[in-house]
Amino acid sequence: MDDPNDERFYFRQLLSGRDFAVGDPLAAQMVNFVYAIGDRTTGECVLVDPAYDPAALVEAVGADGMTVVGALATHYHADHIGGSIFGHDIAGITGLLEIVSCPIHVQRDEVPWVTRTTGVEADSLVAHEPDDVVRVGDVEVRLLHTPGHTPGSQCFLAGTKLISGDTLFLEGCGRTDLPGGDADLLATSLRRLATLDDAVVLYPGHRYSIASHATMGAVKESNPVLA
Repeated sequence: MDDPNDERFYFRQLLSGRDFAVGDPLAAQMVNFVYAIGDRTTGECVLVDPAYDPAALVEAVGADGMTVVGALATHYHADHIGGSIFGHDIAGITGLLEIVSCPIHVQRDEVPWVTRTTGVEADSLVAHEPDDVVRVGDVEVRLLHTPGHTPGSQCFLAGTKLISGDTLFLEGCGRTDLPGGDADLLATSLRRLATLDDAVVLYPGHRYSIASHATMGAVKESNPVLA
């Protein structure tokens, strides 16, 4: 399915501290987005970066008649897939696997980082190469390897929707001063994303701007990192 406007295409953007993990001050502070992508006809969906409250996320999509059949990880940081950060333990893919038996799709270079951060064994992960495609029913999700923020950072392109994790925000980009960060690689990744069609809609990993999403055409005009 190439057309995200097809009535079968299921897509949700959920904000931590507001739409799930309500009452969790860290979730509200970090303003992470979690996404659900799926096929309404088959009732299957995948969760992107299911952190803070995986049970609530499964329940939220379940209320839409959807069943979680997998998870996609943009990168290894704990606020995206679970682990410890700032002295806090964040639930994530480990908790998700206790609820749902499903594959966790990661970029191959990110596997050792994910296992160290979450404690999830490598056999629970599906390691992908650049430009692999994950199918959810008839929906295709293309995995774009965009290293720089972390070695295995990846973005997900489903039709005209791009989930960019911490690689690219509406008004900036990911930092490179954390373990595994590389400014030169990030610059190359940003140049690649800048070649995407202006009609593609960018959905970032955090709400660091008033808007929650924007077209790539608008982001290219306003975001200085793409200048």
